[in-house]
This record gives sequence, C-alpha cells and structure tokens, in this order.
Amino acid sequence: MLKLICAIALAGAAAVSAQDYPRHPVKLVVPFPAGAGPDQVARILSQQLHESLGQPFVVENRSGALGALGAAEVARSAPDGYTILITTNTTQAANVALFKNLQYDPARDFAPIIRLITTSMMLMVRSDFPARNLREFVAHARSTPGGLTAGYGSAGTQVSIAKLKSLGKFSTVDVPYKGVPLAVADTLSGQVSFTFADFAVGLAQIKGGKMKSLGVTSLVRTPLAPDIPAIAEELPGFETILWYGLVAPAGTPRNIVNRLHDAVNRSITQPEIKTRLGIMGLDVAPMSPDQFADYIKSEIAKWSREAKEAGIQPE
Repeated sequence: MLKLICAIALAGAAAVSAQDYPRHPVKLVVPFPAGAGPDQVARILSQQLHESLGQPFVVENRSGALGALGAAEVARSAPDGYTILITTNTTQAANVALFKNLQYDPARDFAPIIRLITTSMMLMVRSDFPARNLREFVAHARSTPGGLTAGYGSAGTQVSIAKLKSLGKFSTVDVPYKGVPLAVADTLSGQVSFTFADFAVGLAQIKGGKMKSLGVTSLVRTPLAPDIPAIAEELPGFETILWYGLVAPAGTPRNIVNRLHDAVNRSITQPEIKTRLGIMGLDVAPMSPDQFADYIKSEIAKWSREAKEAGIQPE
C-alpha cells in the first residue's frame, strides 16, 4: 500500500512538474557555428518558445567535430528539460559512420522531441569559377592537376562531396571545417574550390552576386531556385536530403518531452513561420517523439550505408 501511495504521489508530482515547466531559462545547444542553418532555425524557435512557454530559450553554440562536441555535451546533461539540442542528420545519424570513437550514442543517449524540417543543399563556387554548369565543372575537375579542393562542415556536405567525386570520376583534396558557413567563407575567399551549403546559408551569397550554384542536391529542382538544376540531371542518382530536429538527454520525463513537442509543433506549423522557413529553403516536416525515435534509427542505418558507399573512412 505504501509503495502504491508513493507511486501515485510521484506521478502527481511529475504531472505538476510538467505543468509548471519551464520554471527558469532553458539552454538550446546548437552544435554548429553562428549563421549555420541549424543556428538560424534555433533562433527562430527560441523566440517562439519564449513567447509560448514564458521562459527564455537561450541559444548556445558548441561547434566542432561535425557537431559531435555539442551533442556529447547535451548527452551528459541533466535530464530535466533545461538543456536541449537542435540536432541534424549529421549529429544524430551520420556521425556514427564518420567517427571511430563517438562520445555518445545518438539513439540511446537522447530523448527525441520532434523532427523539425527537411531540406537540400547547393553546390557552391565563386561567381568567377571557370565553369558555367555542372558538366563544365566536372570537366574542369578532371583536368585539374592534383584535384580541386573541397570544404565541408557537416556530414551532409562531406557525403555530398564524396558522391560528387564518385559519380563525376574526379579527385579532390578535402578540407574539414567547424561548420558550413566557414567552408562557404573560404570558398568565397578562394582558399578552397567549392563546397556544399544549406539554402539558409548559400542563398544570400548567390543574391549578392558573390557566388553561384551549379546544382541542388534534391532529385528534382526546387521551387525556391527553379533556375538551378538538380545535380541528378547530370549525374543520375545523386541525392542528399538533410533534416533538423530537437532532442533532450535520455531520461528526460516524457511529459516534459510532450510539452516541448506540442509547443514546438504549434510554432513551426504557424503559416507565417512556415513561410519564413520556406524562404530559407526549409520544409516543415514535424514528427511525434515516437516517430522521430524510429526515424533516427533508420537514418543511422541509411547514413552509415551512404558513407560506406561514398568511400568515407571513419576518423
């Protein structure tokens, strides 16, 4: 009887706790640098969640090791709902295949909250790059002694470079960065020949006339930039689709996870927020916590297979 009373009391306390959550500011960790696509989405979400839940959601950038540093930090945090991670296919799936000693388990060490969006990327070069289209780019790459230099700042960009090399039958010297914006900056300055970038990062450079895109990584062209061909038009089978989501440390109470899910889902499905994200090339694609958990497991298998097919060796 005493155990039953205690169990009921604990259940009641948990319900009250979730009802009162959050009682103080929440840390929203972005495992990529400021200006990256996930960072831009996190800042939109932080404002929305502050308004809907009544406490600040403070964005903290913890970039490095393709997002693994920030993800490991959140995995070690208290499972109380006050430290959450904006994650991506890089941190929550592909890193399993990219690192020999990953300091966290993306399926076991986190409580999935919601998948947020899906998106694709653009192949980016300087506006004066000596190729007007992808066919000329491949020809130029094949004829360049020693190969072109390619910058990557995420698993999506790394795998895309490897796919491009494999299908285009050319070589590159690959240069790692802490995030996509840094790879874009060095492409713009001429330190590397090309990179792949999220629309949220690359569109501004294209509109400013400083860079150009020779292809998008979706199988077909995107309405956001219909004049940019899909890479698959020239190299059949090429496709890279990315996603962002929110996770908390494993053990976070389910009622807090549900409260966060519901608040975020309400925010990102508002017409004005969907439009704002759409302008950034991001398609709102929410999932429930259980759906997202299953999806992460399937994505770990998918990205592990793609990394292997692309010939990427774990570091």
